[in-house]
Amino acid sequence: MRRVLLTGGGGFVGQWVTKALLARGDEVTLSGLSSGLTGPAILSDDERRAVRWQNADMRDAAAVEQAIEQSRPDAIIHLAGISFPPEAERSPVTTYDVNVLGAIRLLSAVTTRRRAGTMDPVVLIVGSGAQYGRHEESDALDEATMQRPLTVYAASKAAQEVAALQVHRESGVKVICVRSFNHSGAGQSGEYVIPSLVARALRIRSSGESTLKLGNDVVRDYLHVDDVVHAYLALLERGTPGEAYNVASGRGVSVRQLAADVLLRVGATADISSDVALQRATDVPVLVGSPAKLMNHTDWTPRKTHLDVIDDLIRFESANAATD
Repeated sequence: MRRVLLTGGGGFVGQWVTKALLARGDEVTLSGLSSGLTGPAILSDDERRAVRWQNADMRDAAAVEQAIEQSRPDAIIHLAGISFPPEAERSPVTTYDVNVLGAIRLLSAVTTRRRAGTMDPVVLIVGSGAQYGRHEESDALDEATMQRPLTVYAASKAAQEVAALQVHRESGVKVICVRSFNHSGAGQSGEYVIPSLVARALRIRSSGESTLKLGNDVVRDYLHVDDVVHAYLALLERGTPGEAYNVASGRGVSVRQLAADVLLRVGATADISSDVALQRATDVPVLVGSPAKLMNHTDWTPRKTHLDVIDDLIRFESANAATD
């Protein structure tokens, strides 16, 4: 049994990671803001009772220190941060404070304890495929590709990685960085693309609306949250400290194709059209990652597709609607 600390553990991915860790028999501490679990409840009542909760704002060094001291982790998965790009654009100073300085506060606390010989956890720092920015290459991007972040969110994640790997090189803290491409599943906020499409398609089916409007018709690499969780756990076991890994499928899907698949699987019919008001100038047209390094270093391989994501979200939304 390992002791695992998840920062930002009350969020969408954190709850799914927690389920997997508990299933393995690990002792799990979740840290986050005082509101606790965010969004729809993914953990069962028994699972919520099985975890420990620590209030910790990543902007508060003392709270971060306390979360680490009380959890005494063998492994840390650092999920905390501002992850919704439009929110990051609205508050760039806060975004850098949380996403970059937050990681530094966490790693500084670990470094102090490692040097004292009291703790030496593996620390998984979660970044984003958005760190790569715009590239003309048609192939999936690998880890050697230059990072050209276009947004505040992407730049903050790139800076987080630079800082984390510097800590590893200087202090020996076992830092592993990931650049996670788009992922979704049951319980993700409706602010994100696939949950939004599913909710809108369900409304179209019940209301008889005739149009589904989209913003930029970008191509993205979509993973099921289950596959992302298993990638993180595989890297804790077999990842190489000081390295960065893409968590990606290597397959691209356009938003228009997503919309068509959602409508088909919901059983709704609508015209798919573009809406200038929903478009963002900083959207990268194509962002697909190569998972080759991750697959070579671990036994991980993606087992699900974007269609599985859609089906799970449809079931989740339908079940929630039935209990309202």
